[in-house]
Amino acid sequence: MNPVPSSDPERRPAASPAAGRRRRKAAPQLSVGTLDDIRPGALLVALPALTDPTFAGAVVYVLDHSATGTIGVVLGRPSEVRIGDVLPGWSDLAVEPGVFHVGGPCETDTALCLATRRGTGPLPEDSGLRPVCGAVHLVDLDSDPEPLVGEITGLRVFAGYAGWSPGQLGTEIVQGSWACVDGLPGDVLTGAAGPELWHAVLRRQTGRLGVLSTAPADPSAN
Repeated sequence: MNPVPSSDPERRPAASPAAGRRRRKAAPQLSVGTLDDIRPGALLVALPALTDPTFAGAVVYVLDHSATGTIGVVLGRPSEVRIGDVLPGWSDLAVEPGVFHVGGPCETDTALCLATRRGTGPLPEDSGLRPVCGAVHLVDLDSDPEPLVGEITGLRVFAGYAGWSPGQLGTEIVQGSWACVDGLPGDVLTGAAGPELWHAVLRRQTGRLGVLSTAPADPSAN
């Protein structure tokens, strides 16, 4: 026989939460990195808050970061200029498509070349390679390309670069314009371009930053 519930309110059991109602968890914060995370080999990923059409939907590979500022190249923006038409000696080492990529709005008549190296041993001084991060190296385009055959897995040439003066990039990160994430050597030579590259990089991230991979790379294009 079931006991009769007490009529004494002080002896009644405490009311349980309504079925199906749970305390809502706080949404995780959007982690975009800090100025301390910016170093050679890192990626700067443009966030939807960045409305500058020059960098909307951009992924920038950082080449140098110091007290004098930050320099990088925008990835995934191929042009129609063939490397063989300008630098014929280097075209055989370039990955497809064998064209110049638009590295940024600064000094667009300047060519910067990045390559990924196969080995890890010491390099001779006249190799024409300067380490950036891990397997990624800057290539001296005034050097002889022949010794690099078999030494590198491929290269890409960029016209121009992206640059920030001291304090400028830190301000833009605080404003929510950029996220700083880890880069991979394969990012430099990837065949992905434009929104495809932007989405691919964000899909590697966790939390709310990874969720952004479903958003448009350039909201102004909608």
